[in-house]
Amino acid sequence: MLKGKVALVTGAARGIGRAICENFADCGADIAFFYASNDSAAEECKASVEARGVKCRAYKCDVSDYHAVEEAFKSVVTEFGTVDILVNNAGITRDRLVLAMKEQDFDDVIAVNLKGAFNLIKQVYPVLARKRSGRIINISSVAGLCGNPGQLNYSASKAGLIAMTKTVAKELAARGVTCNAIAPGFVETDMTKDIAQSAPLADAIPMNRFAKPEEIAALASFLASDRAAYITGEVIRCDGGLAM
Repeated sequence: MLKGKVALVTGAARGIGRAICENFADCGADIAFFYASNDSAAEECKASVEARGVKCRAYKCDVSDYHAVEEAFKSVVTEFGTVDILVNNAGITRDRLVLAMKEQDFDDVIAVNLKGAFNLIKQVYPVLARKRSGRIINISSVAGLCGNPGQLNYSASKAGLIAMTKTVAKELAARGVTCNAIAPGFVETDMTKDIAQSAPLADAIPMNRFAKPEEIAALASFLASDRAAYITGEVIRCDGGLAM
């Protein structure tokens, strides 16, 4: 579905980001991905993607740093020639109840989860507008739709990402560029490994289990493909019915 396309994925060394890289590669896309710090995980992801017969490059980049993103994006365009698909997946948590939440906890999460997405969209926007085609996919969360105790910062960042999605979709629709958001519920990743076996959490999900990263990736691949060319500004839950 994605043969001949170049995809840029952030937060891709592990979890959902890695699964998206691998799924996109299976669909024929060349992959550039950003990661924050885990060199060994990034190398494993790169090797896994290259084993699928496509080109792959990894870039260490703090997505909250505008100038770092600007330079890294230039490197991607130099190496690959263009970008057709952007997936804003980079995200962190700093969970605390509001009374215990520190200002830095709030600022850090907003900087990575929300400003980081802006920094990437700012770079890819003119490229896709000139091409009059392309896909932007933002990985939000059901927390951005419903809120979640102890996650004021995270929920706010993911809700902001949804508003950003709709705004960019409206701005770029006439150029043939789509922008959509995926809102996962609980997913089996390093971020949730400590709570993955929690019976009360699983019981709250109508499907009685956490999602697998590959299930989020499959939806991302569809939204990145020509099959989704008339879908834009949408927030698609992939949550087993959690926020139904």
